[in-house]
Amino acid sequence: MNKVSIWLSTMRLRTLPLSISGIILGSCLAYDKGFFQWGIFALAILTTLSFQILSNFANDYGDGIKGTDNNERIGPERAIQSGKITPKQLLNAIKLNIVISIILAVLLIYYAFGTENLILIIIFLLLGISSIIAAMRYTMGNNAYGYKGLGDVFVFLFFGLVSVIGCYVLFAKQMDTITLLPACTIGLLSAAVLNLNNMRDIASDLKSNKVTLAVKLGKVWALRYHNILIISAFITSALFGFLHYVSPYNLIYFVAYIPLAIHLKKANTVIDAKLFDPELKKLALTTVLLAVLMGIGQLL
Repeated sequence: MNKVSIWLSTMRLRTLPLSISGIILGSCLAYDKGFFQWGIFALAILTTLSFQILSNFANDYGDGIKGTDNNERIGPERAIQSGKITPKQLLNAIKLNIVISIILAVLLIYYAFGTENLILIIIFLLLGISSIIAAMRYTMGNNAYGYKGLGDVFVFLFFGLVSVIGCYVLFAKQMDTITLLPACTIGLLSAAVLNLNNMRDIASDLKSNKVTLAVKLGKVWALRYHNILIISAFITSALFGFLHYVSPYNLIYFVAYIPLAIHLKKANTVIDAKLFDPELKKLALTTVLLAVLMGIGQLL
């Protein structure tokens, strides 16, 4: 494997579509209200991708130097674990990514708000800083929140509320209650993706003292929690559809309920934790599908 392939693998490209699902949905909602601008959309996508890649680098670094990523872990081999990238190289990549993320975030905020809307500028600068810190502190440092069972909370907040509502505000310069249920839906499903990942890794995380929420709950309750997350996403998304119903086309995203239901049935029959791994990609892509169709449904 050449160096480019190694770094692309470390970026975890399969996680990137999920990271921008909230941006796509928030943008569609803004378009429906007449606020959409292509420049904001492009910069929001690039900024979000940069944050996600930073998070993936930091996750690999934190788990790598702590020994959490080891031969007993299920799932793709990580960069430091494999020895193909040294901790120093990955740390330098993290520093470079932070600079890129800051530049993109500042450009996005300036493009969206100019020099006016001082309050919104300050709020989004703080959100940008918080996003960078959250991306790094998931596994890095002695007080990494991912090792204290708080990862699900941060995923719900940043992948759901901040992504959808924040994106909408970039366009509209104001909040709208129409974004709340979609934001909760994407947040719940994103948390379900993380929980599925953590259910897969319960055994190895226990040995590495990585106390995720799945580890705290145990296999049985983690699976029940998984069911609650996805069923809650069904409820919030369906409620959104009925509250803002104009035509049957608005409900086109109900199509995504089929793979979600199939996933839920599969997850509840899994005995070997290794079988959770192929479900990760399916759940992540279904979340993206639902976000895209929910947004398109508002435009039809």
